Amino acid sequence: MKEMEVELTNSRLNGRLEVPGDKSISHRSIMFGALADGKTTIRHFLKGEDCLRTIDCFRKLGVKIEETDEEIIVYGNGWEGLSEPVDILDAGNSGTTTRLLLGILAGRPFHSVLIGDESIGKRPMDRVVAPLVKMGAKINGRNGGRFTPLAIDGSKLNSIQYELPVASAQVKSAILFAGLQAEGETVITEPQPTRDHTEKMIEQFGGEVVRRGNDIIVKGGQSFKGTDVYVPGDISSAAFFLAAGAMAPESEIILENVGLNPTRTGIVDVLIQMGADIHVQENNTEGEEVGTITIRTSNLKGVEIGGDLIPRLIDEIPIIALLATQAEGKTVIRDAEELKVKETNRIDTVVDELKKLGAEIQATEDGMIVYGKSQLSGSQVSSHGDHRIGMMLAVASLVAKGTIELENPEVIAISYPSFFEDMKQLIKK
Repeated sequence: MKEMEVELTNSRLNGRLEVPGDKSISHRSIMFGALADGKTTIRHFLKGEDCLRTIDCFRKLGVKIEETDEEIIVYGNGWEGLSEPVDILDAGNSGTTTRLLLGILAGRPFHSVLIGDESIGKRPMDRVVAPLVKMGAKINGRNGGRFTPLAIDGSKLNSIQYELPVASAQVKSAILFAGLQAEGETVITEPQPTRDHTEKMIEQFGGEVVRRGNDIIVKGGQSFKGTDVYVPGDISSAAFFLAAGAMAPESEIILENVGLNPTRTGIVDVLIQMGADIHVQENNTEGEEVGTITIRTSNLKGVEIGGDLIPRLIDEIPIIALLATQAEGKTVIRDAEELKVKETNRIDTVVDELKKLGAEIQATEDGMIVYGKSQLSGSQVSSHGDHRIGMMLAVASLVAKGTIELENPEVIAISYPSFFEDMKQLIKK
């Protein structure tokens, strides 16, 4: 197992940065490009391990995809252009690839097998499989289809009215992909709004989707046309530098071309509530909202986070927990049970790893309580194979005295291959 020593205490951070392309949008751009008729050109695509798995899966499904330094070009032949794969489809560590592919494959007239790595093998897939089976899908797997590997025998699908038991963009998107192939009109009801990149991309590729309150409605039989896609910077990746800029002394970081989709900007709202010195400048764009975020060293205060805000920052909770260790007072994070079924049980993992650094933090049934302000100290810690835990612990080195020894740092490449290079670029001793 690889290990990296990180010691950045009292480093100033200053400069401009463009974070890698949004992971969620990168995945979906390949999927819609593959399902569309004609050429789709994708710029600022995230070439992280998860998104490359999506490319690999669609190549195995018969789609021609070219890669250059600047662009990804997808030559789609419509829904019927997908063909039965000779090989098993391996999603690696990517839950998005696994779950959204299930919705696509459920309606294709061929057999396929979908697997992932050890982490994916522990993540619940029945939350996707159950509604797809109600639509007529034929999916078998371990523990009654609860876990990968999953075998899919594509079949004719029927529309469904389905109320999501948990707020999940991945589950919603899988059902939307199935609904686009089904007879009639599929209606999905969310308990709280979740990231809407799939809905936006349906429209971007020439399809139709109706939003009515917490209902999302699609008609089956739709076709798409290839288009040009620009992938904005991933706010989930930007979040680590927003935290770094707020905590590091005498710092100012300007993050350019960051995605500002309102379903994803919960981290900005939390930083404002915590009293951060943050400024957001939106740019006029079609489709996904994009802008520039400036963050400066800040005096932070504890806050309470829960309810409808959680789906808008679920991936940012590890770095928010670190921020809370440097805020005055108590921070309470609740309604975040979904963290238990991410790449790791992120509630327990965040608490355990931050405790190793000296944080005063405790897990609760649906979140955590953090007591600030804590002086963190260097220690041996682990990413547990979770890219967001790895980046959070690396950022902790900015406020921890001594050296942090991070096990398995290479996992960070799943979503941010240039993370350490970008951090180094900003450091001003």
